[in-house]
Amino acid sequence: MTLLIMAAGNGSRYGALKQFDELGPNKEFLFEFSIYDAILQGFNHIVIITKEQFVKTIKDYLLKRLAQNITIDVIAQKVDDLPRGINIDFKREKPWGTAHAVWVAKNLINNNFVVINADDYYGKYAFKKAAEFINNNTSKNTYGLVPYHLKNTLSKFGSVSRGICKVQNNLLLSIEELTKIKMDDQVIMDIDSKTNLTGDEPTSMNFWIFNPLIFDQIEKDLKVFLARETHIKKGEIYIPLVIKNLIDSKKSTVKLTDSASSWFGITYADDKTNAVRLLKNKTNLKEYPTPLWKI
Repeated sequence: MTLLIMAAGNGSRYGALKQFDELGPNKEFLFEFSIYDAILQGFNHIVIITKEQFVKTIKDYLLKRLAQNITIDVIAQKVDDLPRGINIDFKREKPWGTAHAVWVAKNLINNNFVVINADDYYGKYAFKKAAEFINNNTSKNTYGLVPYHLKNTLSKFGSVSRGICKVQNNLLLSIEELTKIKMDDQVIMDIDSKTNLTGDEPTSMNFWIFNPLIFDQIEKDLKVFLARETHIKKGEIYIPLVIKNLIDSKKSTVKLTDSASSWFGITYADDKTNAVRLLKNKTNLKEYPTPLWKI
């Protein structure tokens, strides 16, 4: 099983490249705890998608820490890495989005894999449920999603963007992207739409379970996306759009696992203090060794 970690974002709200901030008790990156949890569940291939200038540094860093039986690939998400036959004239530095980030790993992955963000902590239970899903899933046309309850994914320091899942019989019907969700006085609201939320809504935090067939669909959607001139300058193509197209066309289904609970992230700079505290607490409780790796 493969773990694909998306670490090519710019961290505009955080004010720095948060995926490479040293948050652990021994200055570990947040995504190292996801790698540790995944390896415990039998994942033996780690793929990191990052910016070109970090490829060598991150690969050397991980090679010193992970066991030799773990395969490590670190590659860049390049804006000129596009499907064959796409000839467009553009000047752009911003990545094309999460769906493109997954697609650039197409030549490295030939088995079931999980996709996560580098700047989120997902918890041990999430990787346990993902491994169970992979081991029990018999359909190549069924993908998986590990959801979280909305109330467990909010920040105390500002609004967040979240994918609220509509679910029926444990199958994903749709994801509605709400971009300014905030809790004030125990009331959770999407500021833009003035919609009150209960906090129990199943929420996507980009913890997806795929197989290599997803690459073909992403490529098709990339071609459609890039055919629109308005997308070329600043547009991004996200994983939920690809999933929507698969569900709408009835080509695939997405099954939700049980909701995970132990999530935290670093959307804003002020989230860092909380993340450092929580990682230290988990280490003190012996959930993780310290240092995390034997070098």
